Amino acid sequence: MGHTDHPKAVEWRQLLLIFTSGLLVFETVTGLSIWLLGFSEPNQIMVLLHTLVGLVFILPLTWYSIRHWIRYRNALSSHVKLTGYLSLASIVMAAVSGLVLTWQAAFASRISYTWDLIHIVATVGLIASTLPHVVTVAWRVRRAPAQEVLMPVRNAIRKFIFGTVVTAAVLMVPVVVGTLLYEEPEATTSFPDDYGFLYGPERPFAPSLARTSTGGAVAARALGGSASCGTSGCHQEIMKEWQVSAHRWSAMDPAFRAVQAIMGEQNGAESTRYCGGCHDPISLFSGTKNLFADDLTNKIGYDEGVSCIVCHAIKETDVQGNANYMIEPPARYLFELSDNKLARWTSDFLIRAYPSQHVESLQHRLFKSPEFCAACHKQFIDEEINNVGWVQLQNQYDNWRKSRWNHPGDPTKTIECRECHMPLVTSTDPASGDDLDYNRTEDDGQHRSHRFLGANQFMPTHLNIPGGEEQVRMVEDWLRGDFEIPEIAHKWKEGPAVPIVIKVPDEVRAGDDVEFQVEVINNKPGHDFPTGPLDIIQAWIEIVVTDPAGREVYKSGQRGENHFIDSGTFMFKAEPVDQYGNLIDRHNLWEMVGVRYRRALFPGFSDRANYTFHCPATLTKDLEPLPDVSRFNMNAPTRTTKLTVKARLLYRKVDQYLLNVLFGEDSGITSPVSVLSEAENVIVVKG
Repeated sequence: MGHTDHPKAVEWRQLLLIFTSGLLVFETVTGLSIWLLGFSEPNQIMVLLHTLVGLVFILPLTWYSIRHWIRYRNALSSHVKLTGYLSLASIVMAAVSGLVLTWQAAFASRISYTWDLIHIVATVGLIASTLPHVVTVAWRVRRAPAQEVLMPVRNAIRKFIFGTVVTAAVLMVPVVVGTLLYEEPEATTSFPDDYGFLYGPERPFAPSLARTSTGGAVAARALGGSASCGTSGCHQEIMKEWQVSAHRWSAMDPAFRAVQAIMGEQNGAESTRYCGGCHDPISLFSGTKNLFADDLTNKIGYDEGVSCIVCHAIKETDVQGNANYMIEPPARYLFELSDNKLARWTSDFLIRAYPSQHVESLQHRLFKSPEFCAACHKQFIDEEINNVGWVQLQNQYDNWRKSRWNHPGDPTKTIECRECHMPLVTSTDPASGDDLDYNRTEDDGQHRSHRFLGANQFMPTHLNIPGGEEQVRMVEDWLRGDFEIPEIAHKWKEGPAVPIVIKVPDEVRAGDDVEFQVEVINNKPGHDFPTGPLDIIQAWIEIVVTDPAGREVYKSGQRGENHFIDSGTFMFKAEPVDQYGNLIDRHNLWEMVGVRYRRALFPGFSDRANYTFHCPATLTKDLEPLPDVSRFNMNAPTRTTKLTVKARLLYRKVDQYLLNVLFGEDSGITSPVSVLSEAENVIVVKG
């Protein structure tokens, strides 16, 4: 038998073995890198190549494994044969789990962490079994006596090792080339040359308290791209909710934009940065709110308002308010900001196949806390704004903190912002489940609604947003208590968020003055009612008193054809003033130094509206006498009738005067009015 014909030498020199072994080494090395090393461009390229090579690998691996098993299945039992079978089992498990993960990353909304764990375990098992299997055989040949007959085998093993390394190295070339060629879009950018640093270069976004992790500007694209969260096939449910939310239209709100323009013209464009941290953060951080920028708003900022990234990239907040938060744009995946369909598909595949960076950078405990909301839902102005001194404005956070809904350390009694404004909904979204909540699990099949239900029923219909009418309906149902929130239903009473009760006298005489009251109770809200900018928000009581024939005896709180509310109406609102005592009635809060009137209800508190009207003496004139069935009545029958009192608690987001100032009386723009609660009672009238 010639040296070259040694059967073991022939086996080691097989191109199929060398090719399969090189693929196996490449898959193992890239798999370990993806698993153990941090998020990076090379690792992302490895994910793509690992997947592609793995798919190609299946055929030669299957062919070689069957051939190898047939050849050695009758060999004597030994640890070599045992490690061979263990290696085969690991390969099968790795291949099957790899195929499942590839399908999920390509066509599902997320990969299964169970299958991912199986894939990792299979990889570790493959290393633990294949290395001893191959090394033992090679070591036996090397340690055998220096017989001339084994020289071809030793040479063949050396060529096998060389071929394996070369094959794996060649497959690594695209990783190196791809890393060198790919240019990641810069998250940071420079401020425009004409950017005004009114408060100094160390506070580029002042008077807003918002800041970036670098202290510099952030490219608008780095904070935008919200639509891709839905078009990727992952967060379609959440995207649909966000599309109609107040966060979504915070920058495109025409009232906000009109007021911002007036502020910029009066105080300089730099002053509008005060509003930008909450209403238009993308424009603020990209340096658009400067003197020579069109409309003070970036196109991406206008379209997205408080985008997905803006909220989820906030790393620190302070309960001081005024957008006191720090934002850190996350590292993006390859092609994540590309407009090319294939590139976007590749990016979406990477996010699902390699989700660690996506999850770790965008999901954190902070935004599950009321303190996260406080960054924007608490507002003040100080000398930098009004040139006088500090004044507290809307303050939902401290209202809640001091309210009956806050029980520190006892989540079973506490109701937090998200439990009410982001109620749980049934979900198949990858973001469903949350084991950080005391009453939830990782697989509860629910996510928190990103509609951010509140009391803004003006913008959805005014902007004619698709789904806007449904959003308004849900908001009104939520306010009236018709929108059930099972998670917290046991913590409060049923019914409207702010119910009303009519209190009337037992009976009155026709011709007398009648007094009655309407009690308003701030039952469910964890903050003042109403809340927000009370210089423009209006909540009031509408009263209609009718006789049995339906004729109006008394009314209050009506709106005229011009949409203004009758004078003398019982109303919740505030009347801020400037330093000269002039009324702040154009939402010109930058001139505000205090309030001359404010009426709102702290959580759990109530207020009463008192009414007096004259009961007509002729009210019972045409009615038939009805017997007075009073136990002690000894007189003749008297004429008795009744008055029906109906009350409604009404709400609108923007008062008509401001809309007329901003858009003109002939614009036809008015804010829709919502009925928050209703009540009815009867007054007995005796002739």
